Amino acid sequence: MADKKVVFVAFAIEDVRCRDFLKAQSLNTRSPFEYIDMSVKEAYDEEWKARVRTRIRRSHGVLVLVSENSLKSSGQKWEIKCAREEGILTRGMWCYKDDRTKIDGLNTMVWNWDNIAAWIDGL
Repeated sequence: MADKKVVFVAFAIEDVRCRDFLKAQSLNTRSPFEYIDMSVKEAYDEEWKARVRTRIRRSHGVLVLVSENSLKSSGQKWEIKCAREEGILTRGMWCYKDDRTKIDGLNTMVWNWDNIAAWIDGL
């Protein structure tokens, strides 16, 4: 495994359990991937965009947890837009086996340890 990478996880608030599961997976001693989670847990307010932009700038990559909830999540859409503006590598990962929602311009992968590890190690 390469050095620990800083990853911003962009997710719709309805998918917070997916984000929590991803973090728990990374802490498993058998996990082939490890990262520092920079996702924002605070509620949206006037300073939110400034805090998010700062965290995205400090990240090696942005992992977007994709589900049908993503299509109506204004916060997640803004996080993706911000990452692109900042030139930060962005990759999608589907939250659920039976949900293959597409986000325009986002390369999305199946959620498994090998895919996550390869992407993080490649940052």
